[in-house]
Amino acid sequence: MKYILLLFVVLSISGCSKKKDIATDQVRKYYEGFKNSDYDQIRGSISDSLTITEGDYTMPFTPKSFYEQFKWDSVFKPDYHLMELENEGEQIIATVSVKSKKFEFLKNNPLTCRHRFHFKSGKITKIENLECIDADWEIWEKERDSLVKWIEVNHPELNGFVHDLSMRGAKDYLNAIELYKNRAIE
Repeated sequence: MKYILLLFVVLSISGCSKKKDIATDQVRKYYEGFKNSDYDQIRGSISDSLTITEGDYTMPFTPKSFYEQFKWDSVFKPDYHLMELENEGEQIIATVSVKSKKFEFLKNNPLTCRHRFHFKSGKITKIENLECIDADWEIWEKERDSLVKWIEVNHPELNGFVHDLSMRGAKDYLNAIELYKNRAIE
């Protein structure tokens, strides 16, 4: 009887460890997909429905709509660096540092954030954005607001770029940044 109980305990621990290893691998694949500009790699790590939360804001995605988000993000030439993975029960907490043209303009480059990953059947189903450790939101808002106001006056054809999460919106955002940077030259 003791041996059966011991075997059960060992197998239970082994099963939990394998779940955590699979979850950790999925998070790594997710970020490697961003780093390698490989959506198929990301697609293999996420469920058929993915929810991303930021405070009270909830963004539901299908694989197709998340691909649009991926394309939007790729315009800013991000460089993802997975710094740490922590097991927290059934979830994984990832600390990630990202450099991008957008964050550079907003004077928060790199931006280091912590995200909690939830899983179902070995796939990522939810990502909670927990905190951005080194963010200076006052500077972020100041830079963003200056850009938006200047564009409203000088290039109204680009209005709305900051809320347009399409590839066109991302290109307009980069264009707005370049026009704003070069405004002293004009």
